[in-house]
Amino acid sequence: MDDYKAIAKIIKEKGRMVAFTGAGISVDSGIPAFRGGQGLWEKYDPMEYAEIRAFNHNPEKVWVMLREMSEVIFDSRPSPAHLALGTLEKKGILKTVITQNVDGLHQVAGNTDVIEYHGNHRWLICPNCSKKIPLAREVVSVYPYPRCEKCNMALKPDVVFFGEGIPMIAAFRANEEANVCNTLFIIGTSGVVYPAAGIPFTAKSNGATIIEINVEETPFTSSITDHFLKGSASEILPKILKYLE
Repeated sequence: MDDYKAIAKIIKEKGRMVAFTGAGISVDSGIPAFRGGQGLWEKYDPMEYAEIRAFNHNPEKVWVMLREMSEVIFDSRPSPAHLALGTLEKKGILKTVITQNVDGLHQVAGNTDVIEYHGNHRWLICPNCSKKIPLAREVVSVYPYPRCEKCNMALKPDVVFFGEGIPMIAAFRANEEANVCNTLFIIGTSGVVYPAAGIPFTAKSNGATIIEINVEETPFTSSITDHFLKGSASEILPKILKYLE
């Protein structure tokens, strides 16, 4: 298709490509977006289950949701879009992935430079001593909730809960990559969750070409997007990849 060929040409000419991904890239991996008809926020009130004070006050209640999230993570596999981004890095075309997702699927798909803006659910962390352990079924199955071996405190996924700040290193690196990239792919994100949604605007203000792949238009589409490809990233990215081979 001419659109894909044109996008591949832009990538080759511009260089230094960065991908900015959201929940949409993982829908084909079996992970529903938090918002929408199948989203977790339809089932669990985020202020009751995903706010840090709620976790600190009643970790047993919050772990009901966290177990369900963990099972979804265990059962998930990289989508064709994840795999395409992994291939693009191996080819030296893609520099970095900045993701709002906490599923760790970019790393499973082969990306090594992943900036996780909201953390990674595949790790559990002790809020008291910061000891981290990998997410595992035998740990998640501990009732009423898994505890730190050192502190005996309730472990939480190493993700940003509502009421917590974005990790400083992730915020700094994301801003740094947005400042210097020549091409930014926006993939599967609604563009309404801040401060993450500000990253593409930073890239655009520094001269990057913005290519957006989404199933619907977003606030980015009419404001900063140079090329909008409507549809599933799992269908579109492998087609672009073919023109880069």
